[in-house]
Amino acid sequence: MILEIREITLRFGGLEALNGLSCSIAPRQIVSVIGPNGAGKTTLLNAISGVYPLNSGEIFFQDRPISRLKSFQITTLGVNRTFQQAQLFANMTVLENVMVGMHPRTQSGFLGGMFHLAGERREEKKIQEKAKALLNFFGLLAKADWMAGHISIAEQKRLEICRAMAGEPKLLLLDEPVAGLNIRETEAMGDIIIKLKKTGQTIILVEHNMHLVMGISDWLIVLHHGSKIGEGRPEEMQKDSRVVEAYLGT
Repeated sequence: MILEIREITLRFGGLEALNGLSCSIAPRQIVSVIGPNGAGKTTLLNAISGVYPLNSGEIFFQDRPISRLKSFQITTLGVNRTFQQAQLFANMTVLENVMVGMHPRTQSGFLGGMFHLAGERREEKKIQEKAKALLNFFGLLAKADWMAGHISIAEQKRLEICRAMAGEPKLLLLDEPVAGLNIRETEAMGDIIIKLKKTGQTIILVEHNMHLVMGISDWLIVLHHGSKIGEGRPEEMQKDSRVVEAYLGT
């Protein structure tokens, strides 16, 4: 398993956002975390990525404990994420946004950048070429010189995933990547997520669009009030009485 979550609990005051949650994520799969509003889905992504410290339990990434690491340390290990609202540098170009995502993997350091040394220039050229290749993968190369704040919402969401992939993650966390998108844009995003999986990427997806989730997921983890109430293949979870009740009520 690429990720092991063992009996984690996370509280905000008297509220238990996650309650003794355990699950495992297999490599090269799309694992969707679903559940009603307030179930703890985004909180789980925040716990994995180091945004919130755990009250108890442990998270292991590639057999290494990461629960007490800072977010930037977890990113360096190979865990990258997106957010419900795209977090882009609106006044930078699309290309520059992707290049920023490669910063954790650069070698030149402060002096190389300050004095624009030959090694730094060579690395900058390689970074730019790689960023353009990624933009092409995400269908954004034609907008490389546009300001990120001037492209459409659907393109901004693709750009944020592109920037996350620029850091060469082994595990990609996607938080509601199709929120606010129309049917055609949602289908296009689904195609991109599947393409990423085919490259060998492991993905944890938090999403409310059940048509997308059921169409692209290998595995589902179902949360309700911070606890796991179901886990399995999409076709199994569609027939699980506890899952149906959590979504539809009795």
